[in-house]
Amino acid sequence: MKKTKRRQFLTMFGLSGITFAVTGLASKKAHAHHTDTHFEDRSAHQLVYQLNKADHDYIESVLFSCGEMLRKYGDDIELVVAAFGSGIHLLAKQPGRPISTIHKQRVQSLMEYGVRFQACGNTMKGLNWTEKDIIEGPQIVPIGIDGIMQLQEQGFSYISI
Repeated sequence: MKKTKRRQFLTMFGLSGITFAVTGLASKKAHAHHTDTHFEDRSAHQLVYQLNKADHDYIESVLFSCGEMLRKYGDDIELVVAAFGSGIHLLAKQPGRPISTIHKQRVQSLMEYGVRFQACGNTMKGLNWTEKDIIEGPQIVPIGIDGIMQLQEQGFSYISI
């Protein structure tokens, strides 16, 4: 992904406040070799967010925080959102919990700009879900908490809102 696309997003995000623009986004997914996020080289800042609730205000806080971190650090931050427990409904094609359209759009926008989402395989098994039940884009990890731990071992800071 070109840095200018990301900067365009950051400008749009700054102008639109909480609402993410969905139209005009890059159609090409970002991919990097070291953490499968958006950079070829390691960023100075790395955060992994826990997302374990389907509560509207909680999801709002996590997604808004991701956007603010992108706006502040631009091309120099890697972000991962680890969804498990009831938070996994945010990544479902047909959530079993109420998930707002704006939150679904924001997930897509964030993924377009290099934020990686992880879906917990254990939670999916408990819900009798397969990867077909999850939107395109998130990485399915066997155990959500293990995915967080592995990212911490790579230097990511762990954020629980």
